[in-house]
Amino acid sequence: MILAAGRGERMRPLTDHTPKPLLEAGGAALIEHGIRRLHAAGYQEIVINVAHLGERIVERIGDGSRFGVGIRYSREPAGALETAGGIREVLDWLGPGPFLAINADIWCDHPLTPPALGDETLAHLVLVDNPAHHPAGDFALNGSRVALAGTRRYTFSGIGWYRPELFAALPRGRSPLAPVLRSAIAAGAVGGEHYRGTWVDVGTPERLRALDVALRTEAGPTDGQKKPGLRRVNAP
Repeated sequence: MILAAGRGERMRPLTDHTPKPLLEAGGAALIEHGIRRLHAAGYQEIVINVAHLGERIVERIGDGSRFGVGIRYSREPAGALETAGGIREVLDWLGPGPFLAINADIWCDHPLTPPALGDETLAHLVLVDNPAHHPAGDFALNGSRVALAGTRRYTFSGIGWYRPELFAALPRGRSPLAPVLRSAIAAGAVGGEHYRGTWVDVGTPERLRALDVALRTEAGPTDGQKKPGLRRVNAP
């Protein structure tokens, strides 16, 4: 699932007329980079939730055939359902097993290879080094388990694999992801990894411009594919 329903307030005025996932860097929309990486990792069926200017995304991306995948859209009401609510809305589409959910507004070279989730594990989170704009981080790691506290904290990348059971008890409607994760982490049910590759939270116009320059410098303006040497982009 690609999470693409956010309003993108920090990106205004760019997002007043363009949904954030369609903002471009390196000659392609952010969401197009994500779809291509999912296809390269072997994913064939993708669900995308949309809200703000969502039909623009549907028109641009279509049924996914030009990317070699199948795409189904979850159209959320104005204001969207937040992350956990958006996932809860489409649990029936995602199937009975673990699934990947990834934010549309990140750029990351993680291979997206599914981890092995034991029966006692409800989620597996990809954590990264804290960027300059989020120095306190989100979670700690205790071996291969995510912890709420620790001597070193990391930032949640927006990439995670989840079991449907994590969301099944939620009522339908708006629901943020953080409380759901924190409850599962406190119960010892969340695994994780520290990813040291390139990750960019494209949350501001400045970081979008920095990513665009990096991708065009490394890959050229047309293919948008990373080549060796792209450095982590953490503009303020």
